[in-house]
Amino acid sequence: MRAGAARRDRARGDDRRASGAGRVRGQSLLATSQLGRLRDSEAVRPRRDRIRAIGPGAGAGPGDRAQGSRSRARAALGRGTGRGDTRVRRVAYAAYTAALCLLLAGYAFLAAWRKLTRGTRVNARERLGFYRGAHADRPAAWVHAVSVGETLAAVPIVEELHRLHPDLVIVVTTVTETGARVATERLGSVATHRYFPLDLPGAVRRAIARTRPRFLVVLETELWPNLFRTLAAGGVPIMIANGRISDRSFRRYRLVRGLMRHLLLTVSVFGMRSAEDARRIIALGAPPERVFVTGNIKNDAPADESDASTIWQRLLDLPAATPVWIAGSTHRGEEHLVLEVQARLHARYPDLVLILAPRHPERVEEVVHLVRRRGLAAVRRSQLPKSRRNGAVIVLDTVGELARLYQVADIVFVGGSLVPSGGHNMVEAALRRKPVVFGPHTTNFRESAELLVGSGGGLVVNDATELERALLQLLGDAGLRTNMGDAGYEAVAARQGAVHETLELIDRFLYPREPNT
Repeated sequence: MRAGAARRDRARGDDRRASGAGRVRGQSLLATSQLGRLRDSEAVRPRRDRIRAIGPGAGAGPGDRAQGSRSRARAALGRGTGRGDTRVRRVAYAAYTAALCLLLAGYAFLAAWRKLTRGTRVNARERLGFYRGAHADRPAAWVHAVSVGETLAAVPIVEELHRLHPDLVIVVTTVTETGARVATERLGSVATHRYFPLDLPGAVRRAIARTRPRFLVVLETELWPNLFRTLAAGGVPIMIANGRISDRSFRRYRLVRGLMRHLLLTVSVFGMRSAEDARRIIALGAPPERVFVTGNIKNDAPADESDASTIWQRLLDLPAATPVWIAGSTHRGEEHLVLEVQARLHARYPDLVLILAPRHPERVEEVVHLVRRRGLAAVRRSQLPKSRRNGAVIVLDTVGELARLYQVADIVFVGGSLVPSGGHNMVEAALRRKPVVFGPHTTNFRESAELLVGSGGGLVVNDATELERALLQLLGDAGLRTNMGDAGYEAVAARQGAVHETLELIDRFLYPREPNT
């Protein structure tokens, strides 16, 4: 009882010190009870000084901490509660690997089918770990980003790693082809792209042998049992960056909490978006002294595009002063609502242009047909400016342009939110000083949604009628649009600094900088 009281007293003292100094962000979170009391506004408050450690190893030098990360990674594999626990884990990993082997047969069929019907490849060699090219004896950093959003978030991390550690070969892996295109276009000069290997023991071992990473940084909370176990066995430290645990993931992970705990022990450091995400990862078994709140890296996305609006108007065949709204990252079930609103608004605003960007590029043809069935003209973005727009709905069929395209909009609706898909990144629009509208389903971006609504930079609508009403209000009031855009921008800008915090954690736990760099 006395030990428990002492822990509570220490937690209260830590909380008071953190709250008084306004420096919660970047600190190690030592107790779930302490974490639960942290206010989100404090947890994401930006800092410009170096991260202050409160946990074990706070007095150690960077090299000692990095070496400690490698030792802990090796030790994690042998840690358990007994022989029965070890047997359960072995059976679970064997079942997981067997299921992946069955999926591999379907994957081979998919590769052959796509080659036959579309003439496209799925890069099976790389997905099986057969990476080409070598980097001699230079150390390598492995950064993994599953798709487009994560890859864009990784851009400033990779660029800064290259600047701070020119000795490093940086390998960026993605799962999706769209992510691969963005990685090649945005990072081709500073990093090498590879497709992420299937999480099979053989594929993982080959990928590691050919990459020879000093450390792995995984964007978001992608957990790959065979990869993590193999890296940990070799003493390679792992970091989860910009980590988040959605409501659905938290419920699922809790069902296998014992296995999750063992897997999370292989991770050297967790950089979580918010205090709630940190609380959840600790509840699932992450050691509290390895968990840090860094804020959301996506808040740091650059938006210095002063002349972008003029450029996009020319590219999209938009006359000056044309009212434009963008429906970005839409899902099946949302486009017909958006088109219904556009058709009704067109009667009052005949020059109003809708740019419709489906979340998944493979749905572009389906969306074009949907536009035409609604009685509206459609033109693909890739056809402009060669084709004349002539009042058509512009369907975005290119990859990696949406965030920059927001610059030309008067109003932005962010999709995945009128249907239960969890929403998408609304910060990109706010950073361009645009009023942001979204639906009620924002569980994957709850913190950003609350921030924008609370600051006056965002509006929540529940259906097509409310969306139409919000658009009419904003289209008719330029001052309101400006005020909302400024409010959203200022709220997000005040919470920037996550890239800096993440790089600090890499320096402390994964790959220390030389003193003179």
